[in-house]
Order: sequence, then structure tokens, then C-alpha cells
Amino acid sequence: MPTAKESLSGARLQKVLDALEENWQAEMVGCYTYRALADRDTDAVRAHVLRHLASAEEEHAALWASRIKELGGPEPVYTGNPHGEADTLQNRAGGVRMALRRLEIEESRHIANYGKQLKDLGDEASIEILNHVIEDERDHHRELGSLLRGHYAPSPSAPKVNPKEVLDELLAKRNEGRKQAGSWIGDAIYGVNDGLGAIFGIVSGVSGATAGDSKYVLLAGLSGMIASALSMGSGAYLAAKSEREIFDAEIARERDAIKMNPAEARELLSLYYQVKGLPEDDAFHVVDHIARDPEQMLRALSSERLGATEEALSNPMVSASSGALSTAVGAAIPIIPFFFMSGISAVIAAAIVSLLAHFAVGAAKSLITVRSWWSSGMEMTIVGAIEGAVTYGIGILLGSSGL
Repeated sequence: MPTAKESLSGARLQKVLDALEENWQAEMVGCYTYRALADRDTDAVRAHVLRHLASAEEEHAALWASRIKELGGPEPVYTGNPHGEADTLQNRAGGVRMALRRLEIEESRHIANYGKQLKDLGDEASIEILNHVIEDERDHHRELGSLLRGHYAPSPSAPKVNPKEVLDELLAKRNEGRKQAGSWIGDAIYGVNDGLGAIFGIVSGVSGATAGDSKYVLLAGLSGMIASALSMGSGAYLAAKSEREIFDAEIARERDAIKMNPAEARELLSLYYQVKGLPEDDAFHVVDHIARDPEQMLRALSSERLGATEEALSNPMVSASSGALSTAVGAAIPIIPFFFMSGISAVIAAAIVSLLAHFAVGAAKSLITVRSWWSSGMEMTIVGAIEGAVTYGIGILLGSSGL
């Protein structure tokens, strides 16, 4: 009876080995990524789940390595980063939720790639492994989605959480005092975007009307920059403050409702837990325990009804500062050439600098949108070019009319 290696031709064998090597590398990247994110996560339950996913990816890699060995291929050697993709700029800047979203997308890509291999590999033993791995990857995709949406439901293959281990890990991480990165990144990027877009339009229009007279362009540009920064900062402050005030008002109403009708509050919280999959008896049992502490009952019911916690609210001063400063930075870019130049040459320089900045801001948006940096950057550049051309044309018309 022919061996696994003998049953495949030379070219076919090499194609299978290359595919299995690629699979092994991908699983190892996933393993190291999950493990690194788990080590950095301050949420102990989420870290526990990420470690389970890392172990599953390592198991998949072992299956691929074993099959490579059976086919006579070389021992695979990991060539990626020791932390997988956990250290990429997107995952570092975007924070844990964005990293989980990217991993969820990556799991779906793995499933699609493995599904294609079911038709292309032509190796029965490898296809058997593929079927097992695809099922696991589907579980991983569901688990990541549950983590992202705040209602984690483990797959049947996931190990049960050991409360003592989780508590110890949570206390250890809490003492480290590590904060999640990227909580203000989105506001800063959009602030730069708003400042750049608004002042580029002003500079283009005034340049068209005055043939690039630096005195008028700087006067209009600097005034617009200050006004935009103050407007964005005050708007961000008031929005964050209003959000917090609304949350406090809802909490107060929820506290009164619990005092007036505690039985209804218990029933409501129990129903929330039942919708999430907890059996009715267990749901009532859990609620009975929670209700022994009125403040804990308030936090639990408010979290379910409002879908938010106090910790998730924006800090008004942080929002105001990041909004104002980022807007000022974006607004300053189109003005800079007019400090050193005048006339058409200054207009051209400002257009080039501003369009490059549009591309950079668009590419930076991919950190929080999980979109291709190139397409995001080009979209911003095209929008900026159209905006500049239109406002420059309007400026020329206004200038020639003597207004």
C-alpha cells in the first residue's frame, strides 16, 4: 500500500506542503496574537477566553505540523513576530475592542481560505484536518463576536472559567494599573479631519479671490483655525458632559423605580438574563443574590437597560482637549506655506501639503474603521481635491466680481 507521500506526485506534493506550511504559519500567528492580547488585557474573563483561543490555534498548528511530517516535509519554523499581530499599529492604537474586531474578521478569512482548500488540496488526510479546523474556527468567530457585543457565550469546546483563577488574574492586572490604549484616538483623528477640511476650504477660497495674497489668506486661515478649534473643543466638552448628565439622570430614575417596585425590577433583570440564555430558575437565583445589595442591583439593571456603564463614558475635559488640539493641528496645515510664500506658488504648495495631509488622515482613519488604509486615504484625498477646486473657483468668481 503506498505511503501518504507516494500517493501524491512531486508537483502536487509540493503544492500540498506549501499550503500546509502556510496554514501552520497562520495558526501560529493567531496563537501568539491571542496570547499577547490576553497578557495585556485588564478584563480577566476576556483574557481567559483569549488564552483558550490561543491554545486552540496552537493545537491546529500541531495538526498541520504532524501532517507535514507525514508527507516528508521539513519541520516548519515560525517566521513571524513573537507577539503575532498584537504589536501592529492598528491593534496598539485602536485598543482591545478594535483588535478583537480585526481578529473576528481574520477568523472569517481563515474559514473562507480553508473552505477553498477543501476543493483544491486533493489530500484526504489534510481534508480531514481541514473539516475539524473549520468547525473550530467557526466557534472562534462566534466567541469573538460574543466578546465584542458584551454577551459572551462560550462554545461547547471551551473550558469552564475557574473563578479563583480569574479573580487572581484580575487582581494582579488591576495592580499593574495598565490602561487600554486608543480611547481618544477616534476623536483626535476626526478633529484633525474637520480642521483640515474646513480651513483648506477657507484658504482655497480666499486664495482664489486674492490671487494668493498671504496677508489675507493668513488672516482668514488663522481666524478660522481658532474658531474651529474652540468650536470643536467646546462641542466635544458639552457633548461628553451632556452624555454623563443624561446617564446620571437615567440612573436616578432607575434607582427610584427599583425603590418603588423592587419585585418588578427583579423580574425585569431576570428576563434580561433569560434572553441571554440563562435558565429561568438560575436567572431568578442570580437576581436574588444581586438584589441583596441595592447598589449592585442598580448597576446590574442599569447596565442591561441602558447598555452602558459609567466607566464607558467620555471624560469631558479629555474630549475637549483632544478635540480642540487635533482640530487646531489639522487647521494649521493649509496655512503653513503662506508664512513663507505668497501668490500662486503659495497656493500650489498649500494644495500639495493639504492633499498629502488628507491622504495621511484618511489612512489613519483605517486604525478605527478596519478599512484599507490606501482606499481610505485616497477617498479623503479625492474629497479634499474636489473641495479645494470648488472653493478656489468660487473665490475667483467672487474676486473678479469685486465683492
